[in-house]
Amino acid sequence: MSSSAVEPEAADLVCQLENVQGMVDSLSAVRWKRHQDAVVELSEHGIVLILEESNCLQAKVYLRKELFAQYDYNAEERPRFGVSLGLFVDCLSTFTVPGRASAIEIRYPGPDMQLLLKSLDSSDACIYAEIRTIIPDTVSWDYNFEPAGSVPLSFTVKSAALKEAIDDLEWPGSSIRINLKPAPPSVSFRGEGHGDLQIDLMYNVNSDLLLDFNCNHPVSHRYKYKFLRATTSNLPSSVMKENRGSKLTIGRGGMLKVQHLVPVGRAPFPNPHVIDSASHQQQPGRIAYIEFFVKPEEEEDDNRND
Repeated sequence: MSSSAVEPEAADLVCQLENVQGMVDSLSAVRWKRHQDAVVELSEHGIVLILEESNCLQAKVYLRKELFAQYDYNAEERPRFGVSLGLFVDCLSTFTVPGRASAIEIRYPGPDMQLLLKSLDSSDACIYAEIRTIIPDTVSWDYNFEPAGSVPLSFTVKSAALKEAIDDLEWPGSSIRINLKPAPPSVSFRGEGHGDLQIDLMYNVNSDLLLDFNCNHPVSHRYKYKFLRATTSNLPSSVMKENRGSKLTIGRGGMLKVQHLVPVGRAPFPNPHVIDSASHQQQPGRIAYIEFFVKPEEEEDDNRND
C-alpha cells in the first residue's frame, strides 16, 4: 500500500477506538442478510450508520463521540458516504484479537475517498486497511415516528426473551401480530401463517421477562416476519450475557421502533498508543444505540387504535 494511504492530507474525521470488538458487535447487530449497503454519516456528535430494505425496514447504529478515545472532527458539512456493511464488519474483525481489546484509528477520507483503518496496538508493527466508499444513490426515507397518543405505547423485554419469542414464531412468508392490552397488562406475539402460535408476556412488579409496560388502551398491529426478525437476528452475545432489555415502542400508524443497547467495552488497561481525551475519561457508560423502524402491514379493516 502506498504511503499516501497511510497519511492522507485533509481528513474530515480522525478517531481512535480502544476496543474494536464493540464496534464489530454494534454493526453486526444490523447485519440481517449477506449483501447490504449502508450509509455512514459523520458529525461533530459521532458516527451514524443507516440501512434500509424495501422501504419497510430501517436500522440505525449510533456511535457517539464519547465512545472514542479521540474524536477529531474537521468537516464544515456533515460527510455522507456509502459502504458495504459486510465488507466493513469483516475488515474490522481482522483487527480483533481473542481475549483482549484491540485499538484502531479510523480516518476519512483517504486520497481516493477511502475509509482508512490502522491498528494502534504496537509501535513495532502496524496493520492498515482501506475500504472503498461509494456515493449514496438514495436518500433515507422519513419514518416520521410520532407518539401514538399522550401515553407512550411501549414495553421493555429481556433481549434474549425477545429474540427467542420471534424465532419461535417463524412461518414461511408469515406475519406477526403484536397486541398490547392495559388490563391485565400484557403483550402478545401471534404468528399468523400456515398455523397459529401465540406467546403471551404478562406484566407485574415481579415480572422476570417484561421489565416495563406503558399502555392505556388496546392496540394491535401486524408486521412482516422477515422484517421483525431482522431486529433481533444478530444481537451480539454481550447483550445476551448482560441480560439487557430491549425497548419496543408503537408510534402513530403502527410504526414500530425497537431499541437495543450494545456495550462498547473499554480496554482494561490504558493503551500507550491511544490518545485518551478528557471527555473519554469522564464518560461513565460506554453504550452504542441501535434502533430499528418497522412499518406495519396494511390491513383491510385498518385496525388503528391510536
